Amino acid sequence: MASTSTNTNTKRPEDGGIEAVLDGWTARVVSVLGLAPDSVDATLVLDLTRDVAHGVARPAAPLTAFLVGLAAGRAGGDSSAVRAAVDTVLALLPSGDGAGDGEP
Repeated sequence: MASTSTNTNTKRPEDGGIEAVLDGWTARVVSVLGLAPDSVDATLVLDLTRDVAHGVARPAAPLTAFLVGLAAGRAGGDSSAVRAAVDTVLALLPSGDGAGDGEP
């Protein structure tokens, strides 16, 4: 069966599972942004965005991920800077989604 899509680089979850799609997409983005391939902890970011989406609001999740990346980059950009930024944000979430009570 021929595909009608003009973008041959598009993968769908049914073509190899969502993990394969995420891994492929992450590898492409890491490459074009000139980042080290092992510099991304996708599980950490996905857990963060899940907790923010459920604890605050869905639209807050991608914004928070961006802000965490920005803060981590300004703090040196290594894995400990990312972890520190994530932990700081998680402390803001209401109980049940993070360590904090929702207050800064």
